[in-house]
Amino acid sequence: MTTRKALSLDFLKPILELEYQIQQLSKISTYRQVSLDHELVFFQEQLSILKYDVFQSLTPLQRLHLVRQADRPTTLDYIPYIMSEWLELHGDRGGTDDPALVGGIGKLNNNTVIFIGHQRGKDTKDNVLRNFGMASPGGYRKALRLMQHANQFNFPILTFIDTPGAWAGIDAEKLGQGEAIAVNLREMFSLDVPIICTILGEGGSGGALGIGIGDKILMLEYAVYTVATPEACAAILWKDSKRSLDAAEALKITSADLKILGIIDKVVKEPIGGSQANPSQAAYILKESLIIELQILLKLSPAIRKELRYNKFRRMGTFYEGS
Repeated sequence: MTTRKALSLDFLKPILELEYQIQQLSKISTYRQVSLDHELVFFQEQLSILKYDVFQSLTPLQRLHLVRQADRPTTLDYIPYIMSEWLELHGDRGGTDDPALVGGIGKLNNNTVIFIGHQRGKDTKDNVLRNFGMASPGGYRKALRLMQHANQFNFPILTFIDTPGAWAGIDAEKLGQGEAIAVNLREMFSLDVPIICTILGEGGSGGALGIGIGDKILMLEYAVYTVATPEACAAILWKDSKRSLDAAEALKITSADLKILGIIDKVVKEPIGGSQANPSQAAYILKESLIIELQILLKLSPAIRKELRYNKFRRMGTFYEGS
């Protein structure tokens, strides 16, 4: 099981140390009533440069560790900023209501939309309740119910991906995990309404794909999207999970790599320091991108949208061998 917790990240230590020094200098200035404004401005500028340099040079594995941070904004953190009005809806009409996958109805730029997203916890208790953002078959059936509701009433669909993978417990298999994800894949190709998917943090395996078929796939700058976690990949290929750094490089899990490969359509910039550094600014940037993409999609007929959606995914994985 992949856990989401606050990690002590080595690459962030220089930033944290400089921030601490600035705080101490500010306290000295206040306590001794000495003007240190010039020095504070200088160190703030140095901090901005340091943050930019560190975050521009993150390795794929460092990005993965970054998005596993407990303070990374989740689906329900973004929704209040993105939607002017919203209401969460519950239940799959089969007797379950999976808290690891949330959904509801809301207003985006005067358009009524259905939103669906993975929801991880903020602390140990919350993570246990949310099953670390790993959805059960009931969660994917809840998502399907909401998507069918959207299709019936002509509401666009927004999905938010943030999971290490679908729940892999034996009970999930008994309840039809593979079938639930497969049905969602099939049905999302047939929906008439626009679908925009956004990868917020960690998009892992079939758990991500269960709500990941869309007309446009957006991805936050530091998010990762992968067929398997680097740890699992290393264990499978080399029988050594310690080679996760090699696996992360080979898997091409970053937004820049996936944009080149045509897996995603657009990289959404994050504030310096990642979306956890400024959730409201990150949400505003994402909202602007969603509005632009939705306006474009709404101008197309359902038949054209479905054809483009089908062709988009058919092109994935094609390659040419040289002689």
